[in-house]
Amino acid sequence: MLAGVDLVAAAGDRVAVVGENGRGKTTLLRVLAGDLPVDRGEVHRAGSIGVADQQIPLGATDTVGTLIDLELAAVRGALTRLEGTTAALADGRPGADDAYAAALAEAEALDAWDADRRVEVSPAALNAVDDRTRPLGTLSVGQRHRVRLACLLGAGHSVLLLDEPTNHLDAGGLDHLTERLRAHPSVVVLVSHDRALLTDVATSVIDLDPSSDDRPRVYGGGYTAYAEARRAERARWEALHAEQVAERQRLADDLSAAQNRLRDNWRPAKGYGKHTRATRAPGLVRAVHRRQEELTAHVVAVPSPPARFAMPDLPEHRGATLLRAAAVTVTARLARPVDLALDAGDRLVVTGPNGAGKSTLLTVLAGDLEPSAGTVTRARSVRVGRLGQESDPPGRRTAVELYDEQLARSGVPGPGLGELGLLDGYDGHRPVAELSVGARRRLDLALVPACRPHVLLLDEPTNHLSAALVDELTAALGSTPAAVVIATHDRQLLRDTESWPRLAL
Repeated sequence: MLAGVDLVAAAGDRVAVVGENGRGKTTLLRVLAGDLPVDRGEVHRAGSIGVADQQIPLGATDTVGTLIDLELAAVRGALTRLEGTTAALADGRPGADDAYAAALAEAEALDAWDADRRVEVSPAALNAVDDRTRPLGTLSVGQRHRVRLACLLGAGHSVLLLDEPTNHLDAGGLDHLTERLRAHPSVVVLVSHDRALLTDVATSVIDLDPSSDDRPRVYGGGYTAYAEARRAERARWEALHAEQVAERQRLADDLSAAQNRLRDNWRPAKGYGKHTRATRAPGLVRAVHRRQEELTAHVVAVPSPPARFAMPDLPEHRGATLLRAAAVTVTARLARPVDLALDAGDRLVVTGPNGAGKSTLLTVLAGDLEPSAGTVTRARSVRVGRLGQESDPPGRRTAVELYDEQLARSGVPGPGLGELGLLDGYDGHRPVAELSVGARRRLDLALVPACRPHVLLLDEPTNHLSAALVDELTAALGSTPAAVVIATHDRQLLRDTESWPRLAL
């Protein structure tokens, strides 16, 4: 669902679209692309539009060359029209002058003559396959998306609509994407959870998350200015809501007190002051009615703000090294021997390119995979919680049932799922199979601390999470007494944890 969005973008604008899962970010891109009609309102577009969504519009038997030609269709068409109008102009056909001028302007706007060269540059920078005869069915999902992104960056479209373009990119690819988007002369509308990309690229931000009046907000000044303004607005929202709730409680207390006085004075004790008390009854009745009217008239007009993430209190295990790895390797998955030791409160960031073995190492440390060589030892009674990159296969049990079961296994009382600020009551009581990808990730995040671990092993913990939740999670990880190990490509998370020790694979 998407409602109340007003957006104007001109050449040079790079608009970031942010919000929780299900708030309509992808829907907005589809509307802007013309793929989805609007129920109300209008959309006006100018120039060619390039779209990178979550689906590749070709089959497994199509080739890389087919995908390149599809993405460069606007360029090919512009050059074809220019060639045709050039011939018409040479033949002196009626109206050829205007047709040629329009075709030339279109080709110049796309810089069509240089498009193929630009497309040849981006695949290398994005680590994308450039063999045009290669069938798409032989490529991974990430490789297919990188090929298409390379095409879009080279096509010269007037408008780029990009849905999570940083997925499947390594550090070099992220740098190239950032550079090309900053240099894009026209309009970029970008949906991304990559806070570093948004910080480096966005000139304005449209926030689809709930607000005090439940309307989307547009912020100028880039992502950093948006983050500061959003925090200030959230603080005002919480304060105003709290004031209105407190005032309603005061009115309710006044009504209760007036009703108590009415009851005590309307039924005086026998034999003393009966007449005096009875004469006060009409005034007390009026006071009760007045307070009832005040309470009815007082409406909490400001909706309750969304809950913030609250990390449960995790235990501290002092007196011994919690976890130690000595010369650990895994055949074909973790080639470099790893040595590390974790004590209570330790912090560690594991870095390295795709395939270096980051996920494998965390799986070994958790005890879910035996190393091919080396040893892993854990202190007695130490509990380890691991967050993988992907969710377990969804089932028909609800999020609350899974969380309560995990909490019971720990044997330590803890907050309910609703108190963590991750899932609302509706999602908490739905079967996990019916949850969105983002909601499942939030459930995964809730299940890990539910076992009250002394060591947290988190593999790409920012995947599918909103920027606001990532900020709250980062702050919580910095203050928990548990040892924390993070494996991530998230550049902003790497910046936020730059003081943590690094292990490069």
